[in-house]
Amino acid sequence: MKKYINKITLFFVFATLIVSCTVEEFNDLNGPEVSGFENGITPGDLRELVGGIFYSSRVSLGTYFDDVGVIGREYYRFASSDPRFTSDLLGRENAVLDNNTFYITNPWAGRYRTVKNANLILGFLENPETISQFTAQELNATKGFLKTFIAYELLLNLNLVDDNGIRIDVKDEFDLGPFVSKSEALTAIKSILDEATGNLASGGDEFPFPLTTGFGNFNTPNKFIKFTKAISARVSIYQGNYTEVLANLNDSFFELNGALNTGAYHVFSLDQTDIANPMFFALNSSTAGARIVQPNFITDAEAGDTRLSKVVLRNEPLTLDGLTGDYDVFIYQSNTDPIPIIRNEELILLYAEANIFSNPGAAVTALNIIRNSAGLAPYAGGMDQASLIQEMLTQRRYSLYAEGHRWIDVRRYNLLNTLPIDRVGDDVFSKFPIPLTENQ
Repeated sequence: MKKYINKITLFFVFATLIVSCTVEEFNDLNGPEVSGFENGITPGDLRELVGGIFYSSRVSLGTYFDDVGVIGREYYRFASSDPRFTSDLLGRENAVLDNNTFYITNPWAGRYRTVKNANLILGFLENPETISQFTAQELNATKGFLKTFIAYELLLNLNLVDDNGIRIDVKDEFDLGPFVSKSEALTAIKSILDEATGNLASGGDEFPFPLTTGFGNFNTPNKFIKFTKAISARVSIYQGNYTEVLANLNDSFFELNGALNTGAYHVFSLDQTDIANPMFFALNSSTAGARIVQPNFITDAEAGDTRLSKVVLRNEPLTLDGLTGDYDVFIYQSNTDPIPIIRNEELILLYAEANIFSNPGAAVTALNIIRNSAGLAPYAGGMDQASLIQEMLTQRRYSLYAEGHRWIDVRRYNLLNTLPIDRVGDDVFSKFPIPLTENQ
């Protein structure tokens, strides 16, 4: 990580930044000196710097989704110019995951870049000159926003490397903290989210900067707490702390009978200084670049499941590297469609999962909301934990398809061996290696 976070020009982005459906013009922040902010930042500076957080949080996001989606056997990522998507990620023959190639180094660096940027801003907020520019409420609101993003970005990197662990303390690039275990990392991430909640609760009625339209439901500190608590619920489910899951959901935007797509989103545009949706490919794309549905997603589905609308039958099958598929992934219909960070549909499923272990009836009620929304009849299976867990995982598989969950879900229930093997000699990996750059 030192390769990526030890440069003083970490705010590498932005002549213009996307903060809504339109482009807002800001001063050029292409490689500013950090020393330029050490004597304090103005409200205008803060708006630009927060815009950088929104930007860097989307860098290499498509690679992250391809990592977890391909290994989780949700889809094949065809790229004839780079066979590593169909060799390394699927463990073809004797292939193993490389610790010094784009599919781990790029998303890893992208997430830590956001963490570093947020930490730098937090440092600027402690400057007396900065403090004089803002109210105490504005400072708290900003701290809560930044800490939430720090926690979320750390969680994504932990998802990749699992029990290889991550660094939590990265504030000083010249004296990085040690790698900590998965359990310690989750505890630390949860603590950061709790700090964020406390800051936001003292954050007043508005942020001193604009949020993207993807956070339209969370555009005040009190509303943003609901997003922070939703991420906390996800962390708590990873920890197996079901009481905390339910408590966090209660304070989040969770609505058992609410709209499934309510949530927070990454937004995109085609402006030359912005990022397009990296998960979009046109229908019937060639092997030069396509996401092809793993066939079991179709054959395993219940008859009438409307969530199969997320995939579209191709004009003809596509084959690459011994892999063939008939369907395109088509969740996003354009390269400006938003990508969810977390949605109410996931929260309903978290509620169902947490209740499996204490209130099976409530779990089934939640699962039936999901089933009914997909055009399926109510659940009629067993009420034992094993049956309910399987049903919950199935509903997560189809409701959250290609949103970055399947691999993590089967891994946390020790079910990686249930994922399909597409070619003789393929492997299902449980985690990525720590990037080689961490040892330099």
